[in-house]
Parts: sequence; C-alpha cells; structure tokens
Amino acid sequence: MIEAKLGNWAPVFTSFGSVTYEVRDLTLTVGDDIAFGHAFARLGGTLRDGTAANGMWVRVTYCLRRTDGAWLGVHDQVSVPLDVLSGKGVVDLEP
Repeated sequence: MIEAKLGNWAPVFTSFGSVTYEVRDLTLTVGDDIAFGHAFARLGGTLRDGTAANGMWVRVTYCLRRTDGAWLGVHDQVSVPLDVLSGKGVVDLEP
C-alpha cells in the first residue's frame, strides 16, 4: 500500500511548487483492532509555473487495522459523487 500511495502522490509533488491539503468533517469509528474513517478532502496549492490550483472536494474513506500494537492502513479510497444521468463524476460540489 505504501508504494501505491507514493506512486499516486509523486505527480503532485512534481507538478506543484507548494501543496495544501484540507480535511473537513473527519469522522472516525474505532474498535479494538480495526478503525474506519471518512471525510471530505481538497488538494490545492500553486503549480510550478505560478498558477493557483484550488482543486476540488473529494470524499475519502480509510480503514486501519491494529497489528502488533501499531495502526496500519489497509484500505483507502477517494471518490466523487456520480451524476447518474450523465454517467460522469460531479467535481464542483462544496461540503
């Protein structure tokens, strides 16, 4: 999972001069050895050419498992709402 995450984030740090990442409405449900979380998140910042990139809001979901006393990420997902009629993701919503 770590290699996949690093692969997803590499283009961000290549393209952006500065990065902002905002998380809102984080909700956690924690058990003895498993935890789930969900929130809204927005990636933004300034591209290397100076262009401001405000990004878009997405829904994030996390699952963690406690293994040998340490919490490890076992799943995460980022998604946008689906417009059923057009079959396209809706990327201009605000939380």
